[in-house]
Amino acid sequence: MDVFARALIIADDILQKSDYKKIRADRYSSFTDSTGRAFETGQLSLEDLRSFAIENGEPAVRSGKQEYLENIINRYI
Repeated sequence: MDVFARALIIADDILQKSDYKKIRADRYSSFTDSTGRAFETGQLSLEDLRSFAIENGEPAVRSGKQEYLENIINRYI
């Protein structure tokens, strides 16, 4: 029981005191814009999404900041 309680306290600290939420919001920001939101809510089909991808080309590659996120978690553990 103590381990579960400690895990919850650590998880709460990470969410409240680190920039984890901001990094996560930035990483998945395409789900909150018009096209991503429309697909997520079922307003676009896969064919519509395919057409969008053809028109706009490949998305820019950006880091998922995996190591940084691991360091945030390890810091609180």
